[in-house]
Amino acid sequence: MTSSKDIANKGLDTGTSNGDTTRLNGAPVPSEQHSVTTGPQGGINLHDMHLTEKLAHFNRERIPERVVHAKGGGAFGELTITEDVSKYTKAGLFQPGTKTPMLARFSTVAGEQGSPDGWRDVRGFSLKFYTEEGNYDLVGNNTPVFFIRDGIKFPDFIHSQKRLPDTGLRDANMQWDFWTESPESAHQVTYLMGDRGIPKTWRNMDGFSSHTYQWINAEGERFWVQYHFKTRQGWEFLTDAEAEELVGQNTDHSRQDLFEAIERGDYPTWDVKVQIMPFDEAEDYRFNPFDITKVWSQKDYPLIPVGHFTLNENPRNFFAQIEQAAFAPSNLVPGIGFSPDKMLLARAFSYADAHRHRVGANAEHLPVNSPIKQVNTFSQDGAAAYRFADPSLPVHGSNIAGRGSQESLDGGDLGLWAAKGEEPFRGAYIHHSEDDDFGQAGTLVREVLDDEARDRLAGNIARAMDGVSPEVEEKCYIYWTNVDEWLGSEVKKRFQENKA
Repeated sequence: MTSSKDIANKGLDTGTSNGDTTRLNGAPVPSEQHSVTTGPQGGINLHDMHLTEKLAHFNRERIPERVVHAKGGGAFGELTITEDVSKYTKAGLFQPGTKTPMLARFSTVAGEQGSPDGWRDVRGFSLKFYTEEGNYDLVGNNTPVFFIRDGIKFPDFIHSQKRLPDTGLRDANMQWDFWTESPESAHQVTYLMGDRGIPKTWRNMDGFSSHTYQWINAEGERFWVQYHFKTRQGWEFLTDAEAEELVGQNTDHSRQDLFEAIERGDYPTWDVKVQIMPFDEAEDYRFNPFDITKVWSQKDYPLIPVGHFTLNENPRNFFAQIEQAAFAPSNLVPGIGFSPDKMLLARAFSYADAHRHRVGANAEHLPVNSPIKQVNTFSQDGAAAYRFADPSLPVHGSNIAGRGSQESLDGGDLGLWAAKGEEPFRGAYIHHSEDDDFGQAGTLVREVLDDEARDRLAGNIARAMDGVSPEVEEKCYIYWTNVDEWLGSEVKKRFQENKA
């Protein structure tokens, strides 16, 4: 059985751990200290191949950073299934008693590679499971919702959270202008400005699929599912003041905390739970269940225990195993499929395409991304192709001799939505009975947060508005009043006090 240690060691080259160093072609290196010159005071000789090779490779060490979730860290571990959810899904990794090696990567959304871990931001929560049926990737966050519900707005959203083209600085006015012009953001911005906006460490935060997926059981029955990952380390956060102090001391505190915890044997664990919605109930549920800006009430669909995952192996090389790790929602396995969640469907294309640009057309050839199951594909060639098929086998899908069955039953990843037989449509989600943009955010403020959390929320919002224009300032007051009348009034009072 493949373990987390096996996955962490995939690709490890032990040839340079002892003995003489070599060039990239394996030939011995004459010197790591001195280049070849024409006499003691002469020019550098271009035919000093180790010098030119070393500098040329150094110039190409970096690959493009992720456009979003650039700053992060991660570790390897193991998913253990302790409960029986086989009546909902036939996926092998979720069968009782199954243990599956995995990789987790945590991140911030907007910051660049060198940005501090302590900025107020949503945290990415990405999981790669190396299953016997292929790799399964879950790309989630530490919040159960998101800022927008349609992927066509995603580039605009990210641009508003990044940096201005002239100054190169992040800009509160730009951020709040986008949020207030996109009322569906209210639920997520309430989470962001609340305590979840700055987790104490990655180990002290929950994770969510956020998206709705489809589970299919062995009989072909279909269910809608959302994943919840509950930290056993205790859910903790930092205030603005605590985070500001910490950022001045250590910009990499979350990355350092995770690595050091695993090194000392304090392996972090998350309980895996799901919400299950019967397939036919989606059509009439009070909120559109595929709208990522909404949650499903746990009173309607309680959390069902599935198992837990534990991170117990640090990467052996951060660049090779974390920076080059490629997570994509398009990586599904039998028994798991998509839903009509527009953000999920957009990400199914966008994430895999980002990796093809950032890492290369053969990103899945890298050890950290390669499945433990043998790959049998007609895709070939491209930069840095490492795997290749037996040359005696056919190279095209029109001739499947020697390649096994070309066809398989629908695994659920395409089609079979709640509404069948409809023509392509461009427009908003179907409006369910209790759907609106501010209702769930208001419920979060009034019914979930306690008085102290509400007080922190109002203060966080007022401080985050620093730098907005008078026009956007007024839009912020309307935005937060729509969420909750008290909150809108309190934000206005505190922001104006801060300006005074």
